Amino acid sequence: MSNKLHILVVDDEPNIREVVELYLQREGYEVEVAGDGAAALQAIERKSPDLIVLDLMLPAINGLQITRILREGDYNIPIIMLTAKSEEADRITGLELGADDYVTKPFSPKELVARVKAVLRRVSGKATVDTQSQPLTIGHITVNPTTRQVLVNDQEVVLTAKEFDLLWFFMNHPGQVFTRDQVLDHVWGYDFFGDSSTVTVHVRRLREKIETRPTKPEYILTVWGVGYKFAMDK
Repeated sequence: MSNKLHILVVDDEPNIREVVELYLQREGYEVEVAGDGAAALQAIERKSPDLIVLDLMLPAINGLQITRILREGDYNIPIIMLTAKSEEADRITGLELGADDYVTKPFSPKELVARVKAVLRRVSGKATVDTQSQPLTIGHITVNPTTRQVLVNDQEVVLTAKEFDLLWFFMNHPGQVFTRDQVLDHVWGYDFFGDSSTVTVHVRRLREKIETRPTKPEYILTVWGVGYKFAMDK
């Protein structure tokens, strides 16, 4: 059995699939390709990939629908979206649904490979969470870094890998104010290629899962003109 990391490339343009497959194979990855959403879902069902390179504009089942299906099904497979410059709204929606990064077409295959490596590095053993740490509780939220389990009011809440890392970071620095760029550096890493809107999107998603009233948060607070902080005492 191969020990290579398995990457699924989903795009309806044959030339893009071929070039991306070639560059990723040169880097030692096992690559599978799909030309539409239905074929992608079938491929995922057969063998869950370590990462998906996913075009948003696909026939029948588009990239946003695939992302939603995977996240609602609790698949924590990292996703890098391929988007056109005109698809900014869709890109934000994709990040809100749980995509990890995005690349804007036209793109350099070398840049895409660099982003694949960066995302895989972030979700590997080099993650930001110290699994040797003890569970942490603030207010009604308990986070266990070993099991990556989150309890809110004693009820388990399912987070994506990046949502968990973000919550763990905030809870380890209660009361401290961070700019969006600082959060990017600490949680996503210096090799992240996206912009600070990624933080905004993930904070919004996280609030929807841990806050009783996401529009009036008690835990993850906005510091207007600066960034965010996690409430110290609840």
